[in-house]
Amino acid sequence: MVKMKVIWSKNGSLQLKESLKDLREKSPKVASKVKNKILKTARDLSNNPEIYSPDRFKKDNDGTIRAFEKYSYRVTYQVEKTRVVILRVRHTSREPLEH
Repeated sequence: MVKMKVIWSKNGSLQLKESLKDLREKSPKVASKVKNKILKTARDLSNNPEIYSPDRFKKDNDGTIRAFEKYSYRVTYQVEKTRVVILRVRHTSREPLEH
């Protein structure tokens, strides 16, 4: 399998930053650990983008929208022909968005 490029959408990048802001105020060390784990997991998608299940909250999902959870954060991404796009990051305590 060809290694795919992983990119972050503007929305996904902003949501990661905002999601970790409160955590950083409480514990910078924990926030750094969570951020690093999410970023590493996202990078690892380049080798196997279909490792995680299709997003169950995506209506009429053709299987290209997938999601993973790390440390109570849900990361939604889309598998395209040559790249993986990180679409959003939400804390799992928030009401899931159907999209």
